[in-house]
Amino acid sequence: MILTICPNPSIDCTIELDSLNVGKLNRVDNKVETYSGKALNVAVGIARLGEKSLATGFMFDKHARLFEQVLDREGVEHDFVYNSGSARTNYKIIDKRSMLTEINDKGERVMEFKQEELIEKVAKISPDYEIAVMSGSLPKGVDPSFYGKVVEQIPSHVKLILDTEKANMLSALGSREVFMVKPNLRELEEFTGKDIHSLQDMVSASKKYLDRGVKYVLVSLGAEGAVLTDGTDSYFCKSASVAVNSTVGAGDSMVAASCVGISKGVPMQEILRMAAAAGTAAVTTSGTNLFYRDKYNEIYSKIYSERIY
Repeated sequence: MILTICPNPSIDCTIELDSLNVGKLNRVDNKVETYSGKALNVAVGIARLGEKSLATGFMFDKHARLFEQVLDREGVEHDFVYNSGSARTNYKIIDKRSMLTEINDKGERVMEFKQEELIEKVAKISPDYEIAVMSGSLPKGVDPSFYGKVVEQIPSHVKLILDTEKANMLSALGSREVFMVKPNLRELEEFTGKDIHSLQDMVSASKKYLDRGVKYVLVSLGAEGAVLTDGTDSYFCKSASVAVNSTVGAGDSMVAASCVGISKGVPMQEILRMAAAAGTAAVTTSGTNLFYRDKYNEIYSKIYSERIY
């Protein structure tokens, strides 16, 4: 079983336009609302690949049932810490050039006693899991140190995977050993303070994570593919050529497939291949919808990992 911890669930409103004209009237071609959050997306992706997961984290009373219905439909178990108020709404604006503009809300404030409740819940349930994923931003009232407080409750036999912004990541890396992190190229540059221009640069920059006790670094490169390194072995997998509908959720899909590969004990080049297939399949769906198994299988059969050096 795989545990996913989502501290900041969101209603994602994807708006498709012919073109985004700032300061002028814009007419909507299509609008899709989904109930998600990075670690919730990971849980759904795991389920779509046939594995079991449990989603925990903060949830907000006003929209809780809508989130739960989505997870129930996907076959994902859930056990949340409930807060008063509404889940945040994030707006994803996509024009016909496939340009994405994101406007992310902060959401409701989470009180300190609720933060303690989630820390205690993770301490209680995490020992029963093989893998734990914590990903995404934090709601109002929650300091980056919360990441560290949560992950230090997860026992050492549980493989921890992280996907979050720099301040949260630094807090978590200072709390316990991390099995894998998944930055995108921008996040890798931000974390290391280096400009990256080549695959070799990515591997070199990834050592800043590895030096902090991370075992694997999975770097998502969008349409270019992905890189996976442990500092000794490094692999690159190029994405298949597909029609892009939306890039939202691609990174979460990669994490989901990685979890499944890790749970099956496959070699690292196969973990990368699975991650790249899921991420590529995700961009073929509209809005914030994740990949579907048939598309994943189709893309997986067309791609392969190659050693960088």
